[in-house]
Amino acid sequence: MRGAIRPRSSTRPAARWLLEPHLSPLRLIIVGAVHVAQPLAEMAGIAGFAVTIVDPRRAFATEARFPGQRLVVGWPDAAVGELAPDARTAVVTLTHDPKLDDPGLVAALVSPAFYIGCLGSARTHAARRTRLTERGIAAATLDRLHGRSACGSARARRRRFAVSILGEIVTVLRGGGAAA
Repeated sequence: MRGAIRPRSSTRPAARWLLEPHLSPLRLIIVGAVHVAQPLAEMAGIAGFAVTIVDPRRAFATEARFPGQRLVVGWPDAAVGELAPDARTAVVTLTHDPKLDDPGLVAALVSPAFYIGCLGSARTHAARRTRLTERGIAAATLDRLHGRSACGSARARRRRFAVSILGEIVTVLRGGGAAA
């Protein structure tokens, strides 16, 4: 892991100390309680991430669809801001709806989140970058975005896509994978 902190001992006069670091938990904030979010949340939990799903649509963000997951029913910009992503947080937007994804991305881009991802084709990603530039986000900041192409809606493809997203998150966490 980048900047890994390891236990070490230290000797001071008349004392011996063991310094053991305690890192904050890995977190994944998913904007959009959509179909791909279901396997992604489950797999991320297995991988050790504390998962939070953000969606203003109460019909999507339900315990029945996301058993055991933390759900925040609210607008993505406010919710992501309140969740305060840190350097051990990944944020992924999945709705394909600019009125939901873009505010969440803006909130994430001003944070130190180690990974900020979104869905869409190269054309969709270019349009997203244009919209975010018009909101005053600098090109260098937009270069932090990781774009993924959508894979369709079949259940098996959703799972494979979730694995792909999680794989990229872990790769970036471990120091690889440049933004697209």
